[in-house]
Amino acid sequence: MGLSEVDGNRDLPHTHINSPDTNEHPLQTPEELREEQRKIRRLQMMMNMVMSDISQDDTVTVDEAAEMVADSRRAALAMFPDKELAYNLIYKPRLQRLMRERYRIQ
Repeated sequence: MGLSEVDGNRDLPHTHINSPDTNEHPLQTPEELREEQRKIRRLQMMMNMVMSDISQDDTVTVDEAAEMVADSRRAALAMFPDKELAYNLIYKPRLQRLMRERYRIQ
């Protein structure tokens, strides 16, 4: 293999084992990354507040709690429309467990 063949590959993209394929997942700009992190923190804070209200407020009825859960799901999917699977894997089981424990739902 000559030097000219090696130099010809210099313009090709370098991929690493742990790096995403840039054709499938374009890299985010720093501003987009900050915005996504801000939305994630907002979602986490919202879900923590909903779960705290349901678990700690004795005046919240099961119907009100169910409405809070539904509203939080709608808000989460409005912020991250393509992440329903992630919501179903992360938050849905937590909320279901909380509702079962709090209201003795079987």
